[in-house]
Amino acid sequence: MKASEELAHGLQAILVDLIELSLHGKQAHWNIVGPNFRDLHLQLDEVVSAARLHADEVAERLRALHAVPDGRSATIAKTTSLHEAGEGLITTDHAIDRVVAALEGTCTTVRGVYEAVEKNDAATTDILNQILLQLEKLAWMVSAEKATTSTP
Repeated sequence: MKASEELAHGLQAILVDLIELSLHGKQAHWNIVGPNFRDLHLQLDEVVSAARLHADEVAERLRALHAVPDGRSATIAKTTSLHEAGEGLITTDHAIDRVVAALEGTCTTVRGVYEAVEKNDAATTDILNQILLQLEKLAWMVSAEKATTSTP
Protein backbone atom coordinates (compact mmCIF):
# COMPACT_ATOMS: atom_id res chain seq x y z
CA MET A 1 0.00 0.00 0.00
CA LYS A 2 1.11 3.54 -0.75
CA ALA A 3 0.02 6.38 1.52
CA SER A 4 -2.36 8.92 0.08
CA GLU A 5 -1.36 12.56 0.46
CA GLU A 6 -4.00 12.93 3.18
CA LEU A 7 -2.66 9.95 5.13
CA ALA A 8 0.96 11.03 4.81
CA HIS A 9 0.08 14.60 5.84
CA GLY A 10 -1.82 13.37 8.91
CA LEU A 11 0.97 11.06 10.04
CA GLN A 12 3.55 13.80 9.47
CA ALA A 13 1.55 16.16 11.72
CA ILE A 14 1.53 13.53 14.46
CA LEU A 15 5.26 12.88 14.01
CA VAL A 16 6.09 16.56 14.36
CA ASP A 17 4.07 16.95 17.56
CA LEU A 18 5.56 13.79 19.08
CA ILE A 19 9.08 15.08 18.44
CA GLU A 20 8.15 18.48 19.89
CA LEU A 21 6.56 16.74 22.91
CA SER A 22 9.83 14.94 23.58
CA LEU A 23 11.66 18.27 23.45
CA HIS A 24 9.15 19.85 25.86
CA GLY A 25 9.64 16.95 28.25
CA LYS A 26 13.43 17.22 28.21
CA GLN A 27 13.41 21.02 28.54
CA ALA A 28 11.23 20.74 31.65
CA HIS A 29 13.21 17.72 32.94
CA TRP A 30 16.47 19.68 32.90
CA ASN A 31 15.09 22.89 34.35
CA ILE A 32 12.43 22.10 36.96
CA VAL A 33 12.81 23.29 40.52
CA GLY A 34 10.56 23.12 43.55
CA PRO A 35 8.41 20.74 45.53
CA ASN A 36 8.24 17.14 44.34
CA PHE A 37 11.19 17.77 42.04
CA ARG A 38 12.52 14.22 41.97
CA ASP A 39 9.21 12.48 41.20
CA LEU A 40 8.40 14.91 38.41
CA HIS A 41 11.96 14.78 37.08
CA LEU A 42 11.65 11.00 36.69
CA GLN A 43 8.09 11.19 35.36
CA LEU A 44 9.19 13.57 32.62
CA ASP A 45 11.61 10.93 31.37
CA GLU A 46 8.59 8.61 30.95
CA VAL A 47 6.91 11.27 28.81
CA VAL A 48 10.05 11.69 26.70
CA SER A 49 10.48 7.92 26.25
CA ALA A 50 6.85 7.51 25.17
CA ALA A 51 7.06 10.43 22.73
CA ARG A 52 10.28 9.12 21.19
CA LEU A 53 8.96 5.56 20.90
CA HIS A 54 5.76 6.69 19.21
CA ALA A 55 7.60 9.12 16.93
CA ASP A 56 9.74 6.25 15.72
CA GLU A 57 6.66 4.07 15.13
CA VAL A 58 4.94 6.81 13.15
CA ALA A 59 8.04 7.58 11.07
CA GLU A 60 8.56 3.90 10.31
CA ARG A 61 4.89 3.54 9.36
CA LEU A 62 5.31 6.45 6.96
CA ARG A 63 8.25 4.66 5.34
CA ALA A 64 6.31 1.38 5.19
CA LEU A 65 3.64 3.32 3.31
CA HIS A 66 6.25 4.72 0.88
CA ALA A 67 6.10 8.24 2.33
CA VAL A 68 9.05 10.24 3.62
CA PRO A 69 8.94 11.43 7.26
CA ASP A 70 10.50 14.82 8.02
CA GLY A 71 11.89 15.19 11.53
CA ARG A 72 14.31 18.04 10.84
CA SER A 73 14.47 20.75 13.49
CA ALA A 74 13.37 23.45 11.03
CA THR A 75 10.32 21.38 10.08
CA ILE A 76 9.43 20.79 13.72
CA ALA A 77 9.74 24.48 14.60
CA LYS A 78 7.70 25.54 11.58
CA THR A 79 4.89 22.98 11.67
CA THR A 80 4.25 21.83 15.25
CA SER A 81 0.86 22.64 16.73
CA LEU A 82 2.34 22.81 20.23
CA HIS A 83 3.35 26.03 21.95
CA GLU A 84 7.05 26.70 22.29
CA ALA A 85 8.64 25.31 25.46
CA GLY A 86 9.67 28.01 27.88
CA GLU A 87 13.30 28.77 28.56
CA GLY A 88 15.07 28.98 31.90
CA LEU A 89 14.14 27.46 35.23
CA ILE A 90 10.56 26.36 35.70
CA THR A 91 8.68 25.54 38.88
CA THR A 92 7.23 22.09 39.23
CA ASP A 93 3.68 23.51 39.08
CA HIS A 94 4.36 25.35 35.84
CA ALA A 95 6.20 22.34 34.39
CA ILE A 96 3.16 20.19 35.11
CA ASP A 97 0.87 22.68 33.36
CA ARG A 98 3.13 22.98 30.32
CA VAL A 99 3.80 19.28 29.90
CA VAL A 100 0.15 18.34 30.35
CA ALA A 101 -0.77 20.97 27.75
CA ALA A 102 1.81 19.47 25.36
CA LEU A 103 0.53 15.93 26.00
CA GLU A 104 -3.07 17.02 25.45
CA GLY A 105 -2.10 19.05 22.38
CA THR A 106 -0.43 16.02 20.84
CA CYS A 107 -3.53 13.93 21.58
CA THR A 108 -5.65 16.61 19.91
CA THR A 109 -3.48 16.32 16.79
CA VAL A 110 -3.86 12.53 16.79
CA ARG A 111 -7.64 12.77 17.23
CA GLY A 112 -7.81 15.48 14.56
CA VAL A 113 -6.40 13.20 11.87
CA TYR A 114 -7.83 9.93 13.18
CA GLU A 115 -10.83 9.79 10.86
CA ALA A 116 -8.75 10.54 7.77
CA VAL A 117 -6.17 7.93 8.77
CA GLU A 118 -8.89 5.36 9.44
CA LYS A 119 -10.50 6.08 6.06
CA ASN A 120 -7.19 5.67 4.22
CA ASP A 121 -5.52 2.90 6.22
CA ALA A 122 -7.46 1.25 9.05
CA ALA A 123 -4.35 -0.72 10.08
CA THR A 124 -2.56 2.49 11.05
CA THR A 125 -5.28 3.32 13.55
CA ASP A 126 -3.80 0.63 15.81
CA ILE A 127 -0.72 2.84 16.16
CA LEU A 128 -2.86 5.91 16.82
CA ASN A 129 -4.84 4.05 19.48
CA GLN A 130 -1.64 3.10 21.30
CA ILE A 131 -0.41 6.68 21.17
CA LEU A 132 -3.69 7.99 22.60
CA LEU A 133 -3.87 5.37 25.33
CA GLN A 134 -0.37 6.07 26.58
CA LEU A 135 -0.30 9.86 26.21
CA GLU A 136 -3.71 10.36 27.79
CA LYS A 137 -2.64 8.17 30.72
CA LEU A 138 0.56 10.18 31.09
CA ALA A 139 -1.41 13.45 31.01
CA TRP A 140 -3.60 12.17 33.82
CA MET A 141 -0.63 10.95 35.86
CA VAL A 142 1.39 14.15 35.46
CA SER A 143 -1.62 16.37 36.19
CA ALA A 144 -2.33 14.33 39.34
CA GLU A 145 0.95 15.68 40.77
CA LYS A 146 -0.85 18.90 41.66
CA ALA A 147 -4.46 17.74 41.88
CA THR A 148 -6.41 18.22 45.08
CA THR A 149 -9.56 16.68 46.44
CA SER A 150 -12.73 18.58 47.14
CA THR A 151 -13.34 16.82 50.45
CA PRO A 152 -13.38 19.06 53.52
